[in-house]
Amino acid sequence: VQLQASGGGLVQPGGSLRLSCAASGRTFSSYNMGWFRQAPGKEREFVAAISWSGRGSYYVDSVKGRFTISRDNAKNTVYLQMNSLKPEDTAIYYCAASSRRLGSIVDEYDYWGQGTQVTVSS
Repeated sequence: VQLQASGGGLVQPGGSLRLSCAASGRTFSSYNMGWFRQAPGKEREFVAAISWSGRGSYYVDSVKGRFTISRDNAKNTVYLQMNSLKPEDTAIYYCAASSRRLGSIVDEYDYWGQGTQVTVSS
């Protein structure tokens, strides 16, 4: 599976962005998908994950109520809608695919996209 993330950019605090992650291959619908982020000088951290069917999802506490993960298996794409953005959301955002359980650990994910920069600043 090859993943291509897009949709990042510069946004003011309180603004919104929608990230997309397009996957190649016909087996996309069999993978659980996740979004992670990495700020300068920090380790990569889990943001959100969604099950292969789209029926299950969960989030890190810091984004609950603000971010929504979704997927469209017909389009081989997973999304991350980010609302009420804060400066601390600034990071490179990565999408990832996992053939294992729906998880939040970096090592549980088999394939990674190249990342898209999100900057929240006035």
